[in-house]
Amino acid sequence: MRFLSILLLTAAFAHAAQQSDFYLREEIPLPPGEVMEIGSIALMPDQKVAVTTRRGDLWICTGAYGSDLTKVTWKKFAQGLHEPFGMFYKDGAFYLTQRPEVSKIKDTDGDGLADTFETICSDWGIKGDYHEYAFGSTPDKNGDIWVVLCLTGSFTAESNWRGWCVRVTPDGKMIPTCSGIRSPGGIGFNAEGDAFYMDNQGVWNGSSSLKWLKPGSFQGNPSGNKFAKLANLPAPPDVADKSRILTERTKFPEFIPPAVIFPHGKVGQSPTGIACDTSGGKFGPWEKQLYVGEQTHSQVQRVCLEKVNGLYQGAVFKFLEGFEAGIIPLRYDNDAGVMFAGGSNRGWASRGSKPFTFERVKWTGKTPFEIETMTANSDGFTLKFTEPVDPATAGNPASYAMDAFTYIFQAEYGSPEVDQATPKITAAVVSPDKKSVRLKIDGLVRGHIHHLEAKGVKSATSGTLWHSDAWYTLNEIPN
Repeated sequence: MRFLSILLLTAAFAHAAQQSDFYLREEIPLPPGEVMEIGSIALMPDQKVAVTTRRGDLWICTGAYGSDLTKVTWKKFAQGLHEPFGMFYKDGAFYLTQRPEVSKIKDTDGDGLADTFETICSDWGIKGDYHEYAFGSTPDKNGDIWVVLCLTGSFTAESNWRGWCVRVTPDGKMIPTCSGIRSPGGIGFNAEGDAFYMDNQGVWNGSSSLKWLKPGSFQGNPSGNKFAKLANLPAPPDVADKSRILTERTKFPEFIPPAVIFPHGKVGQSPTGIACDTSGGKFGPWEKQLYVGEQTHSQVQRVCLEKVNGLYQGAVFKFLEGFEAGIIPLRYDNDAGVMFAGGSNRGWASRGSKPFTFERVKWTGKTPFEIETMTANSDGFTLKFTEPVDPATAGNPASYAMDAFTYIFQAEYGSPEVDQATPKITAAVVSPDKKSVRLKIDGLVRGHIHHLEAKGVKSATSGTLWHSDAWYTLNEIPN
């Protein structure tokens, strides 16, 4: 009997899903002796990749896509930059978002070194505070760069336009676009071209979250409200302390609630870079979903979004882990199906064994059994799976569990989970193709995060879910 038990245990381990079954994470060798705390990544022609470091260097890497990473080479292109957190390459030049400005850097004489440095826009303020970061996007459809400006010390607004999102046009004009920002960790666009950023837990942020930068919107933190008068803009909302986001945003329509809240500690705790998958399946079945970096837990999370009653909302799922430092920038090459991640642990400790890292991830071609999407209905949620389910388990309400909660909207740092509820799953209806399940639920709570566990669900081949949890932010219940 003991021998049989060992055989069964060995078989179970042999068939347990491992990340390496689906995604191959590899470290890209860095220049020897250099401090490569990577702050931004840009894709270049001929499969070259550029990175900036937090210490102000810009390097160009050759061979980062290759099958033999020992052949990677590096060349320093520029130095003396001011902690760039945003970069892209266009028409032979680099465009960088640094703490004090958006810059254009170019090699005009062809020697492989930057020789022209042009300030495109520097219309926001900066002082010596360590936390006055500026995160910049790639260009939108109009060519504008979106920049989110961290508060001074992440608490106050002591320099002009801190706590705001601004757009920088190709001709260098700065357009104040959204107020209410606290401490960004990254910025990017969804497949529809709408801008989003990651804001971190803190004052007026009960937990970290993905927020939609709808032009003219207020994002929740009133510290930078005073700067509206600099451009003769309407004053942002004067929100109430010790309230709830739902309460305040129903009073102030310009207050756009977080699209997806990442419960603190459960789904990371310092979200950063954003990348959108429009590769048509080159990284798995996550088309139009967002990948979000995580600094403290050294992970990448996965987000599916939908729009209900004019507001974005959706679910976050755990995805990739095991990176060797805390991820800051994330860049996904939709043409090649390769994800690049850069990391640093300076300022905030992170999982992993190294103080900085540059890594890539490729899909092996094998798809994990996962909840592909979670979408809201008037009476529950629909789960779409990556492969057919076993109707006996997926159609049994006992295979699922759900709890719901929210956070205090307050001037204090963070918040405990409050207003707990236990929605009851009354039915689970499997679709004819066995690829989706409609959960009927009593007790949905508008404005709450709904945590779903699907540990009892098996695939048609008796496989278990790679990740069985989802957290859906229910801003609106569909009609």
